Amino acid sequence: MSVHIRAERGDVAETVLLPGDPLRAKYVADTYLQDARLFNEVRGMLGYTGTWKGAPVSVMGTGMGMPSHSIYVHELIHDFGAKRLVRIGSCGAIHAELQLRDVLLAMSACFDSNLNQQRFGGMGFAPTADYALLSSVYTAAEAMGIPVRVGSILSSDEFYSEDPDWWRLWSSYGVLAVEMESAALYTLAARAGVQALSVLTVSDSIVRGEALSSEERERGFSEMAELALSLA
Repeated sequence: MSVHIRAERGDVAETVLLPGDPLRAKYVADTYLQDARLFNEVRGMLGYTGTWKGAPVSVMGTGMGMPSHSIYVHELIHDFGAKRLVRIGSCGAIHAELQLRDVLLAMSACFDSNLNQQRFGGMGFAPTADYALLSSVYTAAEAMGIPVRVGSILSSDEFYSEDPDWWRLWSSYGVLAVEMESAALYTLAARAGVQALSVLTVSDSIVRGEALSSEERERGFSEMAELALSLA
């Protein structure tokens, strides 16, 4: 048992899906997993393990932001033996051609956080997805007829910015979308020698001021979940 996850070694599968919202974890477990059992509810951060087409899979919420996400990723890797960690989250589009519900595979994650500057003594580190996972999900998307975009995203510490044009610089360098966790996931996975990938769905467009409802974000991202489950 770890500090934040009340489970035993063996309760968590080597493949773990990581939504930020614990209610999305429950939805994925209820909708897709066979014989899903709850292994954690500490602080309301729900975690389940079941099977998908016979393969063991876990799904667990991580909360919002890199500090919260990092706690759960660290414990899943080091206390419970997770080997493949797949974030299934929402993101905000900062490119005009992206539409609501588009699916993105985050090849790399820029960041505006001091998290990695502290870790690397002020030097730069490029948090990057595991290529084998990215390639596998891309191939699965083609087979399933699900259009996906592959590219760089931004992991930000700030949700509400006082500068309405903050996104334009990132967009001008080809960054597709913004979220709050992937840079930490990729960094921790690299350090531990495990695989990680973020599969994201566009929940809002910062360019056009459009957004899905909280219920749509919780229950409406089936394509993202099915692509992530293909890795099991």
